[in-house]
Amino acid sequence: MTDSGPANSSKQTSPQRGRSRRHLTAACCLLAGVVLVGAAVVWSPVTAAAGAAVQRVEKLAEYPHDRAAFSQGLVVYDSRLLESTGRYGESTLREIEVATGRFKHNIPLPNNVFAEGVTVCNDSIVQLTWENGHLITWDPETMQQTGKVRYQQIDRSMQQGWGITSDDQVVIISDGSSLLRFVDPQTWHVVRRVRVTSGSRAVRNLNELEYVNGEILANIWYSTRIARIDPKSGRVIGWLELKHIVPRAVRRNRDAVLNGIAWDQDARKLYVTGKLWPSLFEITFDGLPQ
Repeated sequence: MTDSGPANSSKQTSPQRGRSRRHLTAACCLLAGVVLVGAAVVWSPVTAAAGAAVQRVEKLAEYPHDRAAFSQGLVVYDSRLLESTGRYGESTLREIEVATGRFKHNIPLPNNVFAEGVTVCNDSIVQLTWENGHLITWDPETMQQTGKVRYQQIDRSMQQGWGITSDDQVVIISDGSSLLRFVDPQTWHVVRRVRVTSGSRAVRNLNELEYVNGEILANIWYSTRIARIDPKSGRVIGWLELKHIVPRAVRRNRDAVLNGIAWDQDARKLYVTGKLWPSLFEITFDGLPQ
């Protein structure tokens, strides 16, 4: 990922070439954070708390989750929990039953598609792909695909899709860099761009996104923290620590990172999960509407 251009590190865990490239990128980011503390302008997990307070989330409930799901995004729509899962040959769009983890719908994507984040805007499901160069729209009632939009149409500099959310007016997209794009879902043109910062540092590796009560919550790839972002300024106003709720079964799996945030506006419930996690959690924190 670079702050000045599109994301360029791999999100693929298979084949091995992709795994090595992505792990090398993470290692470089960690090393940079150690070497440049106090002088750098790039965020790393080492300096995650710079410029904003950190609070531990409280776990309210735990539910079953398909531990084979490479979770890339969650969203609640009309009390329905939708999930996008990734990896080539395994990507899906799903509707899952919270209490049991069972599928109500499980739609496979073509084998050459690596799915990413998912949201709902203007009564349409919007699902990102990673390096395939387009997003996919779906009818939430029929769960049928309704179209595709090329990333080049949205922004010529956009080469990857990572996370996506909506404030009911625009969709907000991350690409693994520190940049968020605010996109008009009618024209699919960028309305504005915001650089996310914590203190004086740019926050890279922005992944799954969720819009909650006027804030953007963002998973940070390879971190157990969620950033609380002011959508107007891009400033991180707080950090949520989730290290204590990471399931024991996946703590030694480097790929099983926190990834998936869904806010149920009607029920006032916030759900999180991760890639290959056996659990979906309902959590809360100070500042979350009750």
